[in-house]
Amino acid sequence: MSAGEVRAEDAFDVAAMAAWLAGNAAPGDAGVDLATLPEVRQFSGGVSNLTYLLRYPGGDLILRRPPKGEHRKGAHDMAREHRVQSQLARHLPYVPRTVALCEDTSVIGTPFYVMQRLDGPIPRKELPPGVRLDREQTATLCRNVIDLLADLHAVDVAATGLADLGKGDGYVGRQVAGWSERYRRARTRGTGSFEAVMDWLDRNQPADRPHTLVHNDFRFDNVVLDPADPTRPVGLLDWELATVGDPLLDLANSLGYWVQRGDGPLMRLFRRQPTHLPGMMTREQVVAHYCARTGATVTRAEWAWYEVFGLFRVAVIAQQVYQRYVTGQTTNKKFRYFGIAVAVLEQRCRRIIRRTRTMSPRTAAVQIGPSRQGRRSTNEEPAA
Repeated sequence: MSAGEVRAEDAFDVAAMAAWLAGNAAPGDAGVDLATLPEVRQFSGGVSNLTYLLRYPGGDLILRRPPKGEHRKGAHDMAREHRVQSQLARHLPYVPRTVALCEDTSVIGTPFYVMQRLDGPIPRKELPPGVRLDREQTATLCRNVIDLLADLHAVDVAATGLADLGKGDGYVGRQVAGWSERYRRARTRGTGSFEAVMDWLDRNQPADRPHTLVHNDFRFDNVVLDPADPTRPVGLLDWELATVGDPLLDLANSLGYWVQRGDGPLMRLFRRQPTHLPGMMTREQVVAHYCARTGATVTRAEWAWYEVFGLFRVAVIAQQVYQRYVTGQTTNKKFRYFGIAVAVLEQRCRRIIRRTRTMSPRTAAVQIGPSRQGRRSTNEEPAA
């Protein structure tokens, strides 16, 4: 995981943070000597909450905090994220243990929380440095990562004490309305309207499925791998958006980022994880494997809706970040191309919708079946 110098716009008072942590962390929770001033580095990944490495004598900790500036209601809620991790860690061994939560904004200017660091490589656009996997090992890694998502969805919600995160029936409708509103609010000059896509999602939404805990940002770059066996996940990070809802939406949101071999050059330009490698499943194979693992069933017509929603949601997130760049709330130059990503995603959503409208009733009703690694996916998109 890449940690470099702290960007000037994201700097904070290290001495104030260290003093607060030393006085508020429960004895033994940190596992390091908190009496000294840590070296602070910033992780480059992520487009939402900011993540820092705190290097103390004897070990490292991780600090999470929101970016500076105004945020939409409910976003960047450190207390919620801290609570989810603290309670879920007792039931899912992949969740990092928390150390302390600070809601006093006078300390560093924003709320923050600190957690223990999980040691291991994290896949990003490419496999981590030093990690080399052949085709079969890559296939094993892919299966294990999808199985991790299935394990999360199998957790007993009531046992975690997090059932109150859910708002009952109507989850799918709330997601469509909420993300549509976010896009309209974040839209900037020159970006597409997405109105036809949002209208189609609203009119064709599926019925609610039984709810589970959902991560809502499940990607390879939130997975920590075992240093001794990089095909095996040992950690799952970034619980900011976790809630109780439709598990197939969680899968769809994850596949919104899935760029595979056969995708066009514009899609490949925005790849953020190594899902293009030989041995990785195609999107359709991922859905089939997940269904076989969990017992879920979904038809091709139903999955087309989920697929479009997952892509639309990624587009909204990209547009929100692009709006921050356009309005000067961030100077990170990697965000200046996010407007192009939004346009590419809108085209892809429209293409899937057109294909769905031409499906025969028989084809639409076919269930996506068990995956066969190496079978060519019928879900590959034409070049963008």
